[in-house]
Amino acid sequence: MPYYLPSHRLPLSLRAIRFAMLAVLAASPVWGWLGFWGLCNTPQPGLAAEADPPAGQTTGQTVWKPAPAPLMTRWGRQVTPENPWPEYPRPQLVRRHWLNLNGLWDYAITPRQEMFPREWQGKILVPYPVESALSGVGKSVAPDQHLWYRRHFEVPAAWKGQRIWLRFQAVDWEATVWLNGRKLGTHRGMSDPFGFDITEALQPGSNELIVRVWDPTDTAAQPRGKQVRKPHGIWYTAVTGIWQTVWLEPVPPGGIQGLHFTTDITRGEVTVHPHGLQDKDRYRVSVRLGSQTLLQQTSADSRPLTFRLEQPRLWTPDTPALYDVTLEVLRGEEVSDQVESYFAFRSVSVGKDRQGFLRILLNGQPLFQLGTLDQGWWPDGLLTPPSDEAMRYDLEVLKQLGFNMLRKHIKVEPARYYYHCDRLGLLVWQDMPSGGVPERGHFLPPQAPQDARLTEEEKRQFRGELQAMIDHLRFFPCIVVWVPFNEGWGQHDTNDILRFVKTYDPTRLVDGPSGWADRGFGDLKDLHSYPGPAMFPPLPDRVSVLGEFGGLGLPIPGHLWKNTDNWGYRTYRTTEELRQHYAALIRRLHPLIAKGLAAAVYTQTTDVEVEVNGLLTYDRAVLKLDPEQTRRWHRALFGPIPRYREWIPTSEQAGRPWRYTLRPPAEGWEKPDFDDRTWTEGSGGFGTKGTPGAVVRTEWKTADIWLRGVWELQEQPRGELWLRIHHDEDAEVYLNGILAARLTGYTTDYVEIPLPESARQALRPGKNIVAVHCRQTRGGQYIDLGLGELLPAEK
Repeated sequence: MPYYLPSHRLPLSLRAIRFAMLAVLAASPVWGWLGFWGLCNTPQPGLAAEADPPAGQTTGQTVWKPAPAPLMTRWGRQVTPENPWPEYPRPQLVRRHWLNLNGLWDYAITPRQEMFPREWQGKILVPYPVESALSGVGKSVAPDQHLWYRRHFEVPAAWKGQRIWLRFQAVDWEATVWLNGRKLGTHRGMSDPFGFDITEALQPGSNELIVRVWDPTDTAAQPRGKQVRKPHGIWYTAVTGIWQTVWLEPVPPGGIQGLHFTTDITRGEVTVHPHGLQDKDRYRVSVRLGSQTLLQQTSADSRPLTFRLEQPRLWTPDTPALYDVTLEVLRGEEVSDQVESYFAFRSVSVGKDRQGFLRILLNGQPLFQLGTLDQGWWPDGLLTPPSDEAMRYDLEVLKQLGFNMLRKHIKVEPARYYYHCDRLGLLVWQDMPSGGVPERGHFLPPQAPQDARLTEEEKRQFRGELQAMIDHLRFFPCIVVWVPFNEGWGQHDTNDILRFVKTYDPTRLVDGPSGWADRGFGDLKDLHSYPGPAMFPPLPDRVSVLGEFGGLGLPIPGHLWKNTDNWGYRTYRTTEELRQHYAALIRRLHPLIAKGLAAAVYTQTTDVEVEVNGLLTYDRAVLKLDPEQTRRWHRALFGPIPRYREWIPTSEQAGRPWRYTLRPPAEGWEKPDFDDRTWTEGSGGFGTKGTPGAVVRTEWKTADIWLRGVWELQEQPRGELWLRIHHDEDAEVYLNGILAARLTGYTTDYVEIPLPESARQALRPGKNIVAVHCRQTRGGQYIDLGLGELLPAEK
């Protein structure tokens, strides 16, 4: 029999008396801290093993099966209670001995005012969020509720004499943990790992572990990414609770707690940074490349150790060379602790190319970076991939398609994700999960003059989680850019936070921020343009990048989260139609690269819930592009950087003169010899103010406009002719009476369009006539254009 009665079994009057006594103790100047210490460190009501049903018995369901969901992946269908995420979860610091606590736990959802569950309501499969199908529960948890977990475990006898650590890879959002009735602590954070030394709280035989989770989701400003209580559009189903691996491991007293490496590719030097050792501890480092041992060196103490390797192999997307490391902690001559790890030789910086444009340099050389916006959501696991194999599949597909980068979008993945990027050779731009409350003005509109106003506590929480993310991920060489803010979502103290990140990790670049309300700081100036592509003009001190573009959608019946109300920024009906438009979009990156564009991020890797603009369907069953064909399109972007010559500028910087009419002109209006002297003169561009991306100098608000302009050329272009145009909506462009382009739909910014050889042949030195017709049906309207040519790279 327990020596106390659990509070949920006390009569209501006695419960009230008990809590009143605790309140008196807490208020007492003498006994307050003792009362709270006792409350936190003695067996709590409802927590003792004797007071609850034995392990494996609950008052709800006892047999696990996935909860209903619109879609399942093939990996999700293979998940059982015996196999959820069996891999050791921390590839940067691998221990031989560990105990995986993933599997079936008891769960309960209670009102927040209840201290502990009255009963356990069923089984949940950890580490899948309670809202997901693979959890076996599929229930939402409101901000005024707690989610509870319980399981029992025994510590292997062979671990005797070591410190036993309980580790959580990620719990969303506030987790309070008890072991055998003793409160271990509380952690707040969506994505960063945390743990407890539980040695003193262990008991012989079975141990009872209880976790309580509270998640305010979108009712508070904490980092949460794309989670909302009412999913729609680009906002997804909220998740709560444990969503990455939970495990136990033995650590020798004074054992190593963390490890990262820095490398100098010019010197061939590597510096080892161990964490958690005592000052006088020594350690031995063994380095291998494949099966060959290259070096073994011992430190003098616990401080960082630098050593040199001859002719180091550099890590690149094409040659992702990884060096394996064994680190042994020495006490005297005895090995007291041992871990496995790895590192890579690579550097990332900013520098000028031969034409004087700032580029992102990998290992000192310009490399155009092309990747996808990678949301990392799954129909069966939501925030949690169904398995390591499933998570790796997405990355392997990106490599097959010829991408060399991805932008991990406002989510931190399990650590093994970054290990796979390291191994496969995928550069990563890592977003900080966004926070903020829209109703409090935390989501800034484009070009907002002021940052969002958060409370000091909210700011501390954001910065704490940001720093924890960097501490957690700085190990992985694949990560080359930190992205603290996305599109003004929770954007506050912008430049202070960007400077903090740059100072805290000077080995990587900082995007500042990605899209919208730029404040003039950061290594990168980042444009979002849908469908695009487009770019900011080159700057003398920041690299111009395209942080989001594309969004071409194709719904695939039988592979949809919802059969109706799906969307993409542009939506097509057939695979062939999608592929043609994707190829055209990628081709239009060429002149932008020649003008200084250093990177582009296509939206997106997969469909997500109602979004159908993925390269893969949400269930990963259908790849919408042909890998070999797509790889050829992409490969052409990575060659020598071409040159761009502007023949006729647009009116973006200065208005160019045009003659125009708003009435239908006579036949032959596009011909060079047409008499346009009765037309009105005006400066481009033409349209209505407020049209996205427009630079309006002459108002046009009727259904149609016809333009004629005279362009003087010194010589006939020799390279590939490109039209730079912003049209809203349909437009036809004629050069000296020859139809050069017929464009449908609209753009939200200036884009480059390749012109046929017949258009180039139509131009001649001297006077040339450009004629344009643009028609408008709804929304904003705008027309402006210029002309340039793309030339091969200088030899």
